Amino acid sequence: MAPPMSAGTFLDVLRDEGVTVVEVGDWREHNRNHKGPWGPVHGVMIHHTVTHGAERTVRICYDGRPDLPGPLCHGVVTKDGTVHLVGYGRANHAGPGDDDVLRAVIAEKALPPDNEANTDGNRHFYGFECENLGDGEDPWPEAQLEAIEKVAAAVCRQHGWSERSVIGHLEWQPGKVDPRGFSMAWLRERVRDRLK
Repeated sequence: MAPPMSAGTFLDVLRDEGVTVVEVGDWREHNRNHKGPWGPVHGVMIHHTVTHGAERTVRICYDGRPDLPGPLCHGVVTKDGTVHLVGYGRANHAGPGDDDVLRAVIAEKALPPDNEANTDGNRHFYGFECENLGDGEDPWPEAQLEAIEKVAAAVCRQHGWSERSVIGHLEWQPGKVDPRGFSMAWLRERVRDRLK
């Protein structure tokens, strides 16, 4: 069980990991904390955006959509590998998910299949949206994949977590498919190697 790091520490650990960071608006104070607590935090969740174009993607993740107010994550990883910080605190990214998955993340064990949505994930996960159409054909440039690896490792390193604290939205909430185009097992291997 860990309290979320401060926004300043979050920025520092990302930069220390070698991430190129852009701060967007009042990201440090931009959150959904009035809807419920943020923390304790237990892991990092990776998503794809189903969007194209960095500027548009970042704007949507900051502002949200008509049916879902922003921020939609903490950081947006664009195709060029830049991480745009759009919020800090509770964000509308994880939604409800499986309590058995959360217990496995906390214990850093293999994840069970997600078959229910009974637990508030927005409270417990750092979220990174990654610019991609999510159709299985839109490419994932190496610069972007490396940035995804770095942000996940940076958060894990700060909290003393292993790669098992990194999950995809598809492993949390039944019916979700993101991220599509690489496997979470592959990403966790990269994070594990980076944490060595």
